[in-house]
Amino acid sequence: MVTVRISVISLLLLLVGCGSMDPLKLLEDESNVEPPAELVELKSSLGVRKLWSTSVGSGSSDDRVKLVPYVQGNRVYVADREGMVKALDSGSGRIVWSVEKEGLEISGGPGAGGGLVLIGTSNGEVVALSEQDGSEKWRARVSSEVLSVPKIAMGVVVVHTIDGKLYAMDASDGKLKWVYDRSIPVLTLHGNSSPVISGSSVICGFASGKLISFDLESGQQMWESTIAVPTGRSELERMVDIDGDPVVHSGMVYVATYQGQLAAVVEGSGDVVWRRKFSSYAGLGTDSKNLYVSDAQDMVWAIDPKNSSSMWKQSKLHGRKLSAPAVLGGYVVVGDFEGYLHWMSPEDGHMVARTRVGDQPITTSPVIDGKVAYVLGDGGELAAIAISGASQ
Repeated sequence: MVTVRISVISLLLLLVGCGSMDPLKLLEDESNVEPPAELVELKSSLGVRKLWSTSVGSGSSDDRVKLVPYVQGNRVYVADREGMVKALDSGSGRIVWSVEKEGLEISGGPGAGGGLVLIGTSNGEVVALSEQDGSEKWRARVSSEVLSVPKIAMGVVVVHTIDGKLYAMDASDGKLKWVYDRSIPVLTLHGNSSPVISGSSVICGFASGKLISFDLESGQQMWESTIAVPTGRSELERMVDIDGDPVVHSGMVYVATYQGQLAAVVEGSGDVVWRRKFSSYAGLGTDSKNLYVSDAQDMVWAIDPKNSSSMWKQSKLHGRKLSAPAVLGGYVVVGDFEGYLHWMSPEDGHMVARTRVGDQPITTSPVIDGKVAYVLGDGGELAAIAISGASQ
């Protein structure tokens, strides 16, 4: 442990001036770190089929950015790091339109709605394209890199930047409507929670461990909840970032912080119903019964949303750099660093199937639309996956 502590302290001294870090790379070079779990032969008890797959460009180019598929209607919108944005037919994977924005380093998105497809860039821009043909509608400048998915509702676009600001822009022209600005900790994880729009409110998690709700139109703060309080001597120990996206379900908001807490918050008031000690940066998913969370050690947990008690824990994937869980057809699914999807029973977490999308990591959660999961690997492989016997 002495070797690890000295190395981490040395790394901290290098990072304090940088502001953010990638937790997945923090200790990769340590010789005494436990290796990722090896996969053992699995006899599948669940039939999983690939409906179609395609390449959508260079993917994330090994950068820790937030590129996700966005499904709306009969289209899937995707983007790559090098400026390519595509609209695909969700049933076949056929290209509806494709544009390449030269010199645009896409780092967040796409989001879509109101006739627009929205992307954020490493150069601090939000770019709006036409849903119809991909033509550019407007660009807006923000203060820093966008490592979250831009969201849109009620004629307002909201985006969370790496320096902790939340911007709201007019969807018609990109002009600023309001901005929330609060200082962030000296050291934060290299990532951002994406805002969630629910009704006329926008809810966002911040690097300070705060979860805040705003009125979408005016930016008025409706409530603020402290999910985790920083503790420890060093800035490294005091990181309590909310990097995973909050989940809104049945009037509650569920959220997890890095080396902090998992919590349930009343959507209308911000009152914290329960907290439990937890560490996650990947995020969580839910169904009508449970919350499902990938923790910082890559254990998958099922949590009772009423009282935070553990229903089960799946530890056979430790160290495999898991995505946040998703739920398809009643089964829990996560991606890993070798491009595998692991399927688990929602009853007790035992493994029921394993499939592979490609040989590149899957760091973003599968996106569920009806009976299909859309999975984007970091190398740009996009696949539509269904459970055998389920009609689309």
